[in-house]
Amino acid sequence: MATVIDGKALAKKINEQTTQRVEKLQADYGITPGLVVLIVGTDQASERYVRNKHRTAQRLGINSIVRQLPVDISEAELLKIIQQYNNDPTIDGILVQDPLPDQINEKDVTRTILPEKDVDGFHPVNVGKLFIDDSTKYPVSCTPKGIMTMFDEYGISLKGKKAVMIGRSAIVGKPMAALMINAGATVSILNRYTPDIKDYTKDADIIVSATGQLHLLGPDAIKSGAVIIDVGQNMNEQGHLVGDVDYDDVFDKVGFITPVPGGVGPMTIATLMQQSVDLAEWGMQRGK
Repeated sequence: MATVIDGKALAKKINEQTTQRVEKLQADYGITPGLVVLIVGTDQASERYVRNKHRTAQRLGINSIVRQLPVDISEAELLKIIQQYNNDPTIDGILVQDPLPDQINEKDVTRTILPEKDVDGFHPVNVGKLFIDDSTKYPVSCTPKGIMTMFDEYGISLKGKKAVMIGRSAIVGKPMAALMINAGATVSILNRYTPDIKDYTKDADIIVSATGQLHLLGPDAIKSGAVIIDVGQNMNEQGHLVGDVDYDDVFDKVGFITPVPGGVGPMTIATLMQQSVDLAEWGMQRGK
């Protein structure tokens, strides 16, 4: 029977630690970490997600600012707003919520945010540091970083393990693969063009799936004792939120598994808060 990796409980633990760090920064240095989230337009899913981030940040003592911008804002106007926060010493982290309207180039937005304020870890400088396993301090994409915290918490070593990353996005797949490589795993990155993913998954010690594809993996695709990290979010036939993996069917076969919901999701937000405080501390050390 599998051990359930309880992301909800671990996120609560991380949030408690983050609160203590915020209180120490305030007491010792008079610094309150500042996080600004820019949301363009009125996408309902994005608005719900941003509200959740905002409430969590406020609860932890972080100075959280949410700015909702009109859907027809020009790219030049958006970049000007980002530059204002780049120059604001009270703001440590800047996040621009996806999706963005067609008139805005997401890569231009990412490059405009200062690397040292890039709380999402998407700036090319920070991505480059991740891939060369740089020894300095830099932000990393929050979902993969949260998954690495899960591995640490549950004593799951990646050294010498065969790992499979299903999905190659810049948000999850690529940074997750880099983190696992840096931790000593042998990593295969699969995508929609991979002819038969079972050729890779049935021999893997660790599988991270981030495709948003319902019923992607069943017991025939997974070896006994494997670690399953399910990042997928799908609605099943009954209208319930589930992951990429057939959770109930594989449960008795695997060693560790994350549920959906209650697994990776809470850790992503907890890691965002944690990293917001990281940026504040690193900025203080640089003497910003």
